[in-house]
Amino acid sequence: MFSQTVEYALRASLFLAQQSPRPCTTQQMADATQVPRAYLSKVLQRLTEQGLVRSQRGSGGGIALARDPAEIPILAIVNAVDPIGRIESCPLGIASHHPRLCPLHERLDKAIAQVELALQSSTLAELLADPDGRRPLCETVTSTAGILVQPPATVALPSTP
Repeated sequence: MFSQTVEYALRASLFLAQQSPRPCTTQQMADATQVPRAYLSKVLQRLTEQGLVRSQRGSGGGIALARDPAEIPILAIVNAVDPIGRIESCPLGIASHHPRLCPLHERLDKAIAQVELALQSSTLAELLADPDGRRPLCETVTSTAGILVQPPATVALPSTP
């Protein structure tokens, strides 16, 4: 249902939330999230344009969230890179299905509305505070069989003075 771009944006945003408020380099983010650096730069540009992340050059600079993780809904990240499309008119162009959708497309649109609601009511901070202790973005390694394995280690960044 969600594009790879959305997946990458969510990984990057969660990583920044874990490091917040400390800025990170694009390379640190790419390594930790396993997102190709060139693609990550494009995703970060979209998040910056939407005011979700900020970038600062120079010593001590890097990329950081523009707001507190508790103030950033998951829907904002999704819509920044690949907006969820609602069904506003018949995808088949059937005239009798206008202005009201047929039962199929009406149900599909209601399902999309529920997804939007769930993503709007979930923040980055909530994802990091899972009551079961599960953490997003555990270090992942691809096995020779192509399976992602998640050991319990976390990614540590060098501390800044």
